[in-house]
Amino acid sequence: MDEAKPFGISKQAVWEAYERVKANRGAAGVDEQSIADFEKELKDNLYKIWNRMSSGTYFPPPVRRVAIPKSGGGERMLGIPTVSDRIAQMVVTRYLEPELEPHFHADSYGYRPGKSAHDALAVARERCWRYDWVIDLDVRGYFDNIDHELLLRAIRKHTDCKWILLYVERWLKAPAQTAEGTLVDREKGTPQGGVVSPLLANLFLHYAFDVWMQKHHPQNPFERYADDSAPRAQRGPKGPRSVQLFN
Repeated sequence: MDEAKPFGISKQAVWEAYERVKANRGAAGVDEQSIADFEKELKDNLYKIWNRMSSGTYFPPPVRRVAIPKSGGGERMLGIPTVSDRIAQMVVTRYLEPELEPHFHADSYGYRPGKSAHDALAVARERCWRYDWVIDLDVRGYFDNIDHELLLRAIRKHTDCKWILLYVERWLKAPAQTAEGTLVDREKGTPQGGVVSPLLANLFLHYAFDVWMQKHHPQNPFERYADDSAPRAQRGPKGPRSVQLFN
């Protein structure tokens, strides 16, 4: 049996999280440790993660900030956690996701088990011929601008698990490290590139957009993939048209 700790996180949960992270691969973080390097002392490294997480003493290292060119021009800033931190985030994600999934909107397709961008496109294509207007929404810098307190409030609505709340808040506040080695404090946003970030981003938009649409515009269906969405409206000239609102 696992040693008695303040938080009930099993060693098996950490092992399964490691297997998921390994399957997803990914670049090294600020410690420059690859998955292959991590596996050289696999048992000890996994024990350290479990011991610190289950005792409440796990503190995430900074995320490595990387600029990725966007296809439409400009750059997208990614935050790459270390391998160890990705495993820790996966532990939380695997506990939290089953609590949130039943509440998410049926037409939310991004970063969800059993759903994909192809599913969203198929529904969008079918609905385009039944509605006169399509509004194309793309939230600019969404991951970088999420309000931390509002996000934590949304998480508390679905769980009172102390260690989930503790570590999510620590991840939100973990600094970013630039290519020059400078640490940058983060007062908002969740790093695009973090394991738990897609789930957190979905939860925020579930209340900021999905629930709002259901409450105020129940007659207008939409498809949402992360921060991209396409609500429909009946009124307007006949035939499918697209209006890009902002990006």
